[in-house]
Amino acid sequence: MSSQPPIGEIRTFDREPGVPVIRNINWGGLRTLYIKEVRRFFKVQLQTIWAPASSQLLLLIVFTTALGAHGAVPLGGQAIPFGDFIAPGLIVMGMLNNAFANASFSLLVGKIQGTIVDYLMPPLSTMELLAALVGGAVTRAFLVGATVWLAMLLWPGVHVTPVNPLAILWFGLLGSVFLAFLGVLTSIWAEKFDHAAAVTNFVVTPLALLSGTFYSVDRLAPAFRAVSHFNPIFYVISGFRYGFLGVADSPVLLGSVVVLGIDIVLGVACYALLRRGWRLKN
Repeated sequence: MSSQPPIGEIRTFDREPGVPVIRNINWGGLRTLYIKEVRRFFKVQLQTIWAPASSQLLLLIVFTTALGAHGAVPLGGQAIPFGDFIAPGLIVMGMLNNAFANASFSLLVGKIQGTIVDYLMPPLSTMELLAALVGGAVTRAFLVGATVWLAMLLWPGVHVTPVNPLAILWFGLLGSVFLAFLGVLTSIWAEKFDHAAAVTNFVVTPLALLSGTFYSVDRLAPAFRAVSHFNPIFYVISGFRYGFLGVADSPVLLGSVVVLGIDIVLGVACYALLRRGWRLKN
């Protein structure tokens, strides 16, 4: 005989009330939310991937044309061609900006449109929700980075052949996760798009532009050089550039430890705020 219950009969389970059905990681739910985040930005890929890549390539053209493609920047005792020097910084800067943009949008648009329940009600733990949001942001960052790198690889006069691919992937990941966590915090705090734009304009953009993307911090006055070393994005760009050039503005290991430590702190902050439901469940 079939073990299936008759049509209309509700099957009862031998489980006490309150006992969770999913005891460990909800891989199905985590994968579903991650795919949703990726599909959200991929549906408008002209705006979220190709446009940022085009902007970074235009910056490369403008700066190499205005400042001289054949100029050189002293770095680590070597004279690095200017185009080769700024190209890695432009790649990772595009990655960071898009990681922040993606992560700062998800929860915020849910609050504004009244669909935040779609994130809070599914059977996902706080860690699974955070992992999916950050995973989607990091995926967008790497897609933008790969697109910019391929375009620069074909651009004449600029050399972006990796010297240390592991350093490129590691610092690209550390930087993307850093901006993704910052984006999640912004998305939790913000009540309207103006709030997110304020963080972009007054926090993310200054940190990115004053991080040594277009210059070597060794050429700055001692006071400004010291200030630059308090900028976490400086370590991301320095380490990422090391992956292409083999030289860096700062010790690579130190930069890795600093950014990893900041990522952990921001991750804990995101987890605590999401778990409390601060500004999300009110």
